[in-house]
Amino acid sequence: PPPPGPPARGSLSLHRAYLRSPLGLLRLGQLALGAAFWVTVAAHKYEGAAHFALFAAVLVWLLTLALFGLSLLGRWALVPWLGSRWLLTNLVHDLALGVGLYAAATGIMGYKAGRKSYCNLPGYSQHCLYSAYLGASVCGGIAACLYLFSGLYCLSRRCRDQRDII
Repeated sequence: PPPPGPPARGSLSLHRAYLRSPLGLLRLGQLALGAAFWVTVAAHKYEGAAHFALFAAVLVWLLTLALFGLSLLGRWALVPWLGSRWLLTNLVHDLALGVGLYAAATGIMGYKAGRKSYCNLPGYSQHCLYSAYLGASVCGGIAACLYLFSGLYCLSRRCRDQRDII
C-alpha cells in the first residue's frame, strides 16, 4: 500500500507538513538553484558540452518540480508503481539523478569557465562568458550539495524503516 498522505478530500489542498519538512525546504532550494543554473547558461551563448549541461539541468529541474508538486499536494499515490515507493523514488532521484547530473554539469561549466579565464583581465574588450560559466558552476555545485543532503535525509528515513517522506 502507498505511504499515508494527507487526508483525502474532494478538493486539492496543500500538504503543509511537507512544506515545513527538511525535504520540502531542500526541494525549494534545489528548484531555485536549478533554475538559476539553467537560466544563466541559456541566457548566454553556449557551445559544445554546455548543451549537455543545460539538458541535464533542465531534466533534473523538471523532475524535481514534478516530485515537489506531487508531494506538496499529497498525490504521490496517483503515480503508478512509484507512488507506493515514494521515499525510494525520492532517494533514487536525489542521489542518482540530482547529484550525478549536477556534478557532471558543474564540472563542465567549471572547465569552460577555466578556459575563458583569460578574458577576466582588465582592459579585455571582447564579450566574455567567464562570469556566466562561473556563476552557473557555483549554482550547480550548491544544487548538487542540496541533492546530496536530501538524498541522505531520505536514506536515513529509509534505514529507520520509515516509509513516508516526512
